Amino acid sequence: MSERIVRIIEADSREGHSVLSALSRRSFAIPEKIEERVRQILEAVRKDGDDALCFYTRRFDCPDFKLSMLRVSEEEIANALDEVDETLLFSIRKAMDKITAFHECQLPDSWFKTGENGVILGQMFRPVDCAGLYVPGGQGGKTPLVSSVLMNVIPARIAGVGRIILCTPPGEDGTVSPALLAAARISGVHEIFRAGSAWAVAAMAYGTQTIRPVDVIAGPGNIFVTAAKKLLSGRVAIDMIAGPSEILIIADETARADFVAADMLSQAEHDPMATSILVATSMQLAEETADQLGRHLRNLERADTARRSLEQNGLILVAADLSLACEISNRIAPEHLELMVQEPWNLVPCIRHAGAIFIGKFSPEPVGDYIAGPNHVLPTMGTARFSSALGVDTFLKRSSLIFYSEQAFLNDADDVMRLAEVEGLTAHRQSVMVRKKGAG
Repeated sequence: MSERIVRIIEADSREGHSVLSALSRRSFAIPEKIEERVRQILEAVRKDGDDALCFYTRRFDCPDFKLSMLRVSEEEIANALDEVDETLLFSIRKAMDKITAFHECQLPDSWFKTGENGVILGQMFRPVDCAGLYVPGGQGGKTPLVSSVLMNVIPARIAGVGRIILCTPPGEDGTVSPALLAAARISGVHEIFRAGSAWAVAAMAYGTQTIRPVDVIAGPGNIFVTAAKKLLSGRVAIDMIAGPSEILIIADETARADFVAADMLSQAEHDPMATSILVATSMQLAEETADQLGRHLRNLERADTARRSLEQNGLILVAADLSLACEISNRIAPEHLELMVQEPWNLVPCIRHAGAIFIGKFSPEPVGDYIAGPNHVLPTMGTARFSSALGVDTFLKRSSLIFYSEQAFLNDADDVMRLAEVEGLTAHRQSVMVRKKGAG
């Protein structure tokens, strides 16, 4: 028997109820000290622009950074395309095609409706003028997050955004991963800047001498990036305030324990704060999965991170039946939900809250992260109860259209004046009254 590092708890027990209650109330809080530090960074960038960007980049990323290095040149991008292995480029393009095909289905249509007496009402969708996308450096460029580039850029491009910029921190030597640059160019980025963390977010929101301001900021990042997006929300739109990664797997006795364990670890390796939960209807499966976690863990490059995640946040709940398992899942509202049961489609109508649902044993979460097509930027910390994945609509605005003919106006005038009067808005009433007197 392998080492067990995850608790097994009966769901319908006092301990199970207590754990579930805590999970349903979970939230992601940014410490006040970090928020205050980020406020100082934002203010510095607002006041000093490029000088502040260079200061923070030299201090935290690249000691020899110069202003001339801020924007990645066209020559560097062209060279990156030549440097990247052809097989990786093939996979990037394949993922791009699938992500594009999925997100093209999200484009809404503007509409108009004609009513009585010539009234025309409608809704018009238009893209924002500029989107700013943030992509973390990935261990100093050693693990470039090409999937994050694709998942953020492609919906913005499909929405019709005219200018898409990308900020990413440079490595210590000032370089940016060729794979990341290649993915950015292939997917449709117009400008790429070497800037990281909260100062990059500030630059995109406020603008600097080199970086023009944007309307929407999207993309993953550490707690400093998250804090900056939170504090700047309202000045610009943001995709979401995301917490650590999480997965919940509903599995019955037909599921393979090694599949389940591997998928739990696929989230645990992200972050010590990541959450991996199995809700099993079989105690045997629960015990076998707990054993398999220990075996699989030994083979991971990020074994230490995954171990800490499982020890702190890993959990196996044993439910009496699939109905209870679905109820538990809906209370938790996970970022990723896998249905590893004999008849997974039968459970889909029971699921009300989940960022993404992976159906069946050959639909592991990583296919969604990279190549299936749906976006992998998903709501966490239970916010799937009321929010959705990043998509084309993140980069669109809705405008209402209202046209009244004279007769339609006269038909509604008295009602408008009556409603304005009861609210004490006499100028509203006057706006209608002067037209009513002048009509005809």
